[in-house]
Amino acid sequence: MKIASWNVNSLRVRLNQVLDWLGNEQPDILCLQELKMPDAEFPHAAFLDNGYHSVATGEKTYNGVAIVSKTPLQNVITDLPSAEDSQRRFIAADYHDDNNSEVCRIVNVYVPNGQALDSEKFIYKRQWLGTLHTAMREYLEQNANLVVVGDFNIAPSDLDVHDPQRWRGKIHCSDGERMILQKLMSLGLYDTFRQFHLSSDKFSWWDYRTDGYSRNEGLRIDLILSSSSMLDRARSCDIDETPRRWPRPSDHTPVWAVYD
Repeated sequence: MKIASWNVNSLRVRLNQVLDWLGNEQPDILCLQELKMPDAEFPHAAFLDNGYHSVATGEKTYNGVAIVSKTPLQNVITDLPSAEDSQRRFIAADYHDDNNSEVCRIVNVYVPNGQALDSEKFIYKRQWLGTLHTAMREYLEQNANLVVVGDFNIAPSDLDVHDPQRWRGKIHCSDGERMILQKLMSLGLYDTFRQFHLSSDKFSWWDYRTDGYSRNEGLRIDLILSSSSMLDRARSCDIDETPRRWPRPSDHTPVWAVYD
């Protein structure tokens, strides 16, 4: 089973790129963030024509998340449990294997950016992550096979930052954000990429504004977190930079993991 995650920064702009990538890579599941479109405009038919079912929750201009899958998804939830929040940042569903004998709970998140450490948006980010922590504690109690993916807007360590000194204490890389992420992971979620790349400094996001990709000035903020059971089944995990080199790319690129 191949699970991938990609912040596409407007599905309307990059639908053809997503369909091309699906055709080339054939993941079983692809989680998308930053759809930037309301539910009524989500292109379910285009995905179905390419062999994928889809579930989504979106809003005009901002946010939005979706899961596309080779088989129909079940028990879909589009609101972060216990959150009083209208922003479309959370979607979860059950994926059944080919024999319909095992279930993996897939959670796709678009964590708030936070803007700056002294901003109200950062307070919102911390609150949202706190609610996610509570929800994932319950999910782990109920689902041995759990994979949480998405744009976390947090680089887990200095190894995930092109220039740690330059980013020290800034949004995405602050000690406070990393502590919140570690607290979430301490529930029993594991950074799957780091199980296979202990010293790699590969990134998943590069800033448009500074032409960051050509300089490889990036951050690894798109993560695949596996429960213990799923980590035991993980066979590979990596970052595909190819779409970042396409015309009009997203500022993020896909990350993926393969499980038995």
